Amino acid sequence: MLDIDRHREMLRQCSIAAALDTVGERWSFLILRGAFNGLKHFEEFQSTLGIARNILSNRLARLVEHGILEREPDPADRRRISYRLTDKGRDLLPVLLSLRQWGEKWINCRPSNPVLVDRATRQPIAEMAPRSADGRVLKLGDMEWIDRSELDRPAHRAA
Repeated sequence: MLDIDRHREMLRQCSIAAALDTVGERWSFLILRGAFNGLKHFEEFQSTLGIARNILSNRLARLVEHGILEREPDPADRRRISYRLTDKGRDLLPVLLSLRQWGEKWINCRPSNPVLVDRATRQPIAEMAPRSADGRVLKLGDMEWIDRSELDRPAHRAA
């Protein structure tokens, strides 16, 4: 049986809200998509995305402030600034891929073009999915929220 107060407290501590405050805005995700696809300069983001300069400037600054992108002088032209993904930013790739796959399945209802493939096999990447520690794909009914202090306790199964 669900203990509502305990569950409410665990959800209050959940990192989803903090993550959304950091990158949960449409333009931030599109900027990240551009960065994952090789865009590096303000002008490239602006012309590719069609985003207003002031909004782009604000979103780039926010992504830099949160350590998702880094600003550095462009080695080819020190007067220009390059933006590059940090390790923290690169770790957002599965999030963006999951959103794309969800959109293809439920919004567009058809595969998008271009197709993201494994370079070695030239086959489309697999569907993003939560996995157990042993690699099994998990569905919603296979998972539950527990307090971190309970991690070492043996699992209990309903008979």
